[in-house]
Order: sequence, then structure tokens, then C-alpha cells
Amino acid sequence: MSNYQRLQDALRSTGKSEFTRPEIQDQARSLGVNPNVILNDPNHKIRRGMYSLERYEPVTIAPAAAQPQAHLGMQSQMLLSQPKLHVEIKDLVPSKDSTFVPFGFYKDLKTIVGSNSFYPVFVTGLSGNGKTTMVEQVCASLNRECIRVNISIETDEDDLIGGNTLVDGNVVYREGPVSIAMKRGAILILDEVDRGSNKLMCLQAILEGKPYFNKKTGETIYPAPGFNIIATANTKGQGTEDGKFITAQILDDAFLERFAITVEQEYPTPSIEKKILIKKMERVDRVDEDFADKLTIWSEIIRKTYLDGGVDEVISTRRLEHVVNAFAMFGDRIKAVTLCVSRFNTETKNSFIDLYTKIDAGEEVGEEVGEPTAEEEYESLPF
Repeated sequence: MSNYQRLQDALRSTGKSEFTRPEIQDQARSLGVNPNVILNDPNHKIRRGMYSLERYEPVTIAPAAAQPQAHLGMQSQMLLSQPKLHVEIKDLVPSKDSTFVPFGFYKDLKTIVGSNSFYPVFVTGLSGNGKTTMVEQVCASLNRECIRVNISIETDEDDLIGGNTLVDGNVVYREGPVSIAMKRGAILILDEVDRGSNKLMCLQAILEGKPYFNKKTGETIYPAPGFNIIATANTKGQGTEDGKFITAQILDDAFLERFAITVEQEYPTPSIEKKILIKKMERVDRVDEDFADKLTIWSEIIRKTYLDGGVDEVISTRRLEHVVNAFAMFGDRIKAVTLCVSRFNTETKNSFIDLYTKIDAGEEVGEEVGEPTAEEEYESLPF
């Protein structure tokens, strides 16, 4: 039995709960032990000169990884003992979008996410074709939590893993989205990952499904079952030569190699896109099937021309949704189209408006000798 325990037992045997300093010293002297084991413990002191055994609370020893380590410098020891900012997160499952229409890689991605396997996926494709929405809606359908992180050239380890922040004038450690996703077994979406820099290399071990040692807290983070990483990008991480995505970066090949598969997401087929537009129209209570038909013809012709190198811009599914919303507000087809293509340069804008105006009027458009009219081409589509 320790001297501390012997002194405690002797004091308790008196039937009292509070003791003066001389009383403790007398008991300690009779036992031949040092009274300071109680007198110097602030948990026992209730007021000046008075001590209580009932107030004693055992000191909890922190895990070894969180304790200051002798081989570390003073700055590192301060970081390890730094308080953490705890933010309560209740539910990260995305809401189901009633207007969402599955297409493309949706079914296969649902299989991957539903397997709870760690299988990093890189999804690439032109802007506005539903890459991120697809991932979110897969998670919504499976009731899986997901965390979306928008990547930029400034994104660094602190933004991803966690770093220091000020709270009420105090410096505390704030966990980042990657740490939170690992611990919760959530899907981590690295959105626009090709806008990042070499600072993304801090994710190397995590992209291998391995634990991550956080040097700032001394904590080893183990990925919970179900944790996975899905990246979306407009390029394959190798930059772009046409200048369309001028801020896209060339990503390190070692980083890209850690993604198990790369998926090339296309725009939806005309039949799927028409369903999407009808659902968007239903949501804004402005259903016009004829308008949806003509918008689908319009976008399909422009995309084919873009792929053939005849035009530098493309009409995305997202831009068609903008047109639908503008139509719901103004009730004018041409005005809606005009407002939503005015972001393009003058020549492109005018050609897009002219094309839609002809389609809306039922004219034959853009045909070369021997080619079908827009209407004939549309009739042959698999609706």
C-alpha cells in the first residue's frame, strides 16, 4: 500500500471528512510518511488551512501520444498539448434532389460506395455535366454521409487535415474535413481537385487507405469503415492546352496514380437531358415540353459542333437549367436564352441566340449538303 493510501485510510478512520493542516501532519508523523502527499495536492484543499478527502478526484493520465515528449522541442510540445476545437456535427447525409435523373456512371458509383470499400475514384468531364451532383445523390440514396471540399491553388494541409484558429482570443486546433471524414467513415469529395497544388501531396498516405499521423496533435487517425475519396475535375490533372480551364493545374503523377479508376463523365443523352429539364420545370411550376424539346435540340447541335472544333464554347446541362429558371421568371423563351448565353463573347453569344431562334421558329438549321436537318436528327434520337 502506498504512503498516500495509508495516510488517507488513517484520516478516514477518524470519522471526519475535513482536516486541518496540523491534524494531517500529526497523522503523517505517526505513520512515518510525508504529509505533503495530501497538503500539496490542490484537489484536497477546500480553503485556507482546511483539507478534505471527499473532494479528491483522481488525475486522469493523458494518452501517451498526447503527452509532451522529451525528444521534442518546446514548440512541438506546446502544439501537442494545445486545446482542440470540438464542433458538434449531427448529420452529413445530403438531401435527395427530386429533380435528379441518374445517368452515366451513377449505377457503378453506387456499387462502389455501397460496398463500403476504400476505392478512390477520379471523375473528370466538362463543366456543368453533373459530376459532383452525381456523387452527392449516390450518397443521398444510400444514406451515406459525405463532405465536399472545394479545392483551390491555396488549399493546404491545414485546410484539409486541420490547423490552428482563434476562438474568443485563444488559439485552438480545428479539425479539417479530411480528418472528420476519416473518423466518421464518410465519403470525401475533393471538388475541382485539378485546381490544387503540390500541397495536396499531404493526402498521399490517406489515398492509400492508411492511417494518418497528425504531427500537430500527436494523434493517429484511422479511417473508419466506409471512408472513401472521390475527386472531381474538368481535366485529368494534366493541364489543358485550349485555355478553356486556365486555372487547371498539372497534378503530380504520384498523386493521380493513387486513384484506382478514372471516369470520363459525358453530358447526358438527349432523352435523359429532356427528363432533367422537365423535372426542373416542374419544380418552378413552369412546364413547357415544347421548350424542353427545343432546348435539347439546341444544346445537342452546339455540343456536336464543339467536338468538331466549329465553336469554342458549349452549352452545359447546368446552363440549360439556368435557362429554365430564367424562363420561369420572365415567361419569354428568347429572353431567357439571351440572358443565359450573354456570358460568352459577342460572336458566340449571337450565333447561339440565332441558332435557338431558328430552332424555335421551326426552321432548318446548320445543315451542310447531305446532312439531316435538326428536326430529322432529333427524331432519330432514342427518346
